[in-house]
Amino acid sequence: MAQAPPAAKGDAPNEKTIQRMARDIRRGIVTLPNYGVFDWVTFSFNGYNVILKGYASRPTLKDAAERVVKDVEGVAAVDNRIEVLPLSPNDDRIRAQAYVRIYGHPQLVRYNPNRGAPIFVSPLRFATGITNDPPVGFHPIHIIVRNGNITLEGVVLNEGDRAIAGIVANQVPESFAVENELRVEMTDEKEMLKKKK
Repeated sequence: MAQAPPAAKGDAPNEKTIQRMARDIRRGIVTLPNYGVFDWVTFSFNGYNVILKGYASRPTLKDAAERVVKDVEGVAAVDNRIEVLPLSPNDDRIRAQAYVRIYGHPQLVRYNPNRGAPIFVSPLRFATGITNDPPVGFHPIHIIVRNGNITLEGVVLNEGDRAIAGIVANQVPESFAVENELRVEMTDEKEMLKKKK
């Protein structure tokens, strides 16, 4: 395990060190081979300790995320609070339908990393479930399905895309409720500029 930089008792963590650690942690998590469109992992700091939160559609992701964070220079300890989503054929069907509806929508297709490829569920995905064979590539809209409930996480370009993603997700058969937690990229940048002034 990497050791935290030495700090005098009562000193706040070094801001540049925390920023570097955050960059390394983010890069490590999003490049994990088992991190995909049906997962959402966030982290925060308590000094040089890292708290992992979010949802993993496959159990291996929880352990992989913790391993990658422990390897980041400066991390003292990891508190892994990532919830492994239940294995459910119904949730799997909802994931597949939500994916096709969101990433196949004419207004949202620009977010699909596989734009040239038709969106369909392959025979392998029918046999093993889309959770075990998720679409590859970077997906800015993450689809979290837990006990029939859908939560959308990630960042989109504008409020219109955010609203459309929520409407489309609400049309998925067999789903119970939708929480639209998508953030709008431009709004986030404007808020940051306001804070700097």
